[in-house]
Amino acid sequence: MDLSFTPEEESFRDEVRSFFRDKLPARLSTLVREGKRLRKSDMEEWHAILNERGWLANHWPEQWGGPGWSVIQRFIFDNESALAHAPRVVPFGVNMLGPVLIKYGSEEQKKQWLPRILDGSDWWCQGYSEPGAGSDLAGLKTTAVRKGDVYVVNGQKTWTTLGQHADMIFCLVRTDATAKKQEGISFLLIDMKSPGIEVRPITLIDGEQEVNEVFFTDVEVPVANLVGEENMGWTYAKYLLTYERTNIAGVGFSIASFERLKEVAQMQKKGGRSLADDPLFAARMARVEIDLANMQTTNLRVLAAVAGGGAPGAESSMLKIKGTEIRQEITSLTRRAYGSYAAPYIPEALEAGWNGEDVGPEDAAMAAPSYFNNRKLSIFGGSNEIQKNIISKAILGL
Repeated sequence: MDLSFTPEEESFRDEVRSFFRDKLPARLSTLVREGKRLRKSDMEEWHAILNERGWLANHWPEQWGGPGWSVIQRFIFDNESALAHAPRVVPFGVNMLGPVLIKYGSEEQKKQWLPRILDGSDWWCQGYSEPGAGSDLAGLKTTAVRKGDVYVVNGQKTWTTLGQHADMIFCLVRTDATAKKQEGISFLLIDMKSPGIEVRPITLIDGEQEVNEVFFTDVEVPVANLVGEENMGWTYAKYLLTYERTNIAGVGFSIASFERLKEVAQMQKKGGRSLADDPLFAARMARVEIDLANMQTTNLRVLAAVAGGGAPGAESSMLKIKGTEIRQEITSLTRRAYGSYAAPYIPEALEAGWNGEDVGPEDAAMAAPSYFNNRKLSIFGGSNEIQKNIISKAILGL
């Protein structure tokens, strides 16, 4: 595969860079670069800027509001976005539900929900994992019993990212308790303001209330909110997960983080020389750089498969495994590079407007929280162990 860009693609990259230079608010890029927490209003602001340009849902068909980009254009945009320290697009509506609705939703559902995802009218969250159904997602127990024109939903979801902000949740529910685990699941769209829904925050190790528990008690959901066919939700869930896992890999994010790591390693001194010249540290950085280059090639192949009308299969699992390992290694090396400056963990230092005294370099405050938060990457979206099982079955036939 030729990874060099054509003159047209180089011109597009210049256009993207100009867009970030002119339209990305400095306040937002500073928050991202320094690892500060973004508020819902910050994320909504960036979504609106991208949507105004027609670049928010850059992998959607033009018919539904996408820009009609090629695989390489999307690759370029993602990389330049990370290098510009732009906020990441919140994936649940744009990158996860959107493709499912476009492929499996009814025309009425597409017309109703896709424009509202783009203009920010609806903030979506994901209702997949349960206390007893994480990597074994097919073991979910949340039920939906049809009664006339509604489904009555009872159960619990957990690790619901940004659910405290959500207007809507797309949920996997069990609609046939007698069928095999994968065959009795349906895909429902549920209004978070419905009576009987309770959201409880979960505080993570970095002090962030990023995820939640969501409880459903006799929640009524219109039958019109069923995506596709009843009991076919597992098919739609697998399709969605391939997009989620590709997104978790975070190729552009890793590229930007690695560039920052190289800067930090050059600045930090050890025995009169930069840390980047330390043989052991340099060897670990070289291994990451090699893996990252290989992952870029795999990412392009996955994007090419999607552009050809397919969905990424085992390749998305490969990306998820290697991408999360690379991101974890980069945050580990960054924390080591900052040394003692990364030890003091002040949660308030991650908030916008922090005026306290910095310990060491300005962005050293995010080194430890980023390291701890990124330990989850190899677990969510289907643990890396599960991804290895998927690869062995799909490619090796084991």
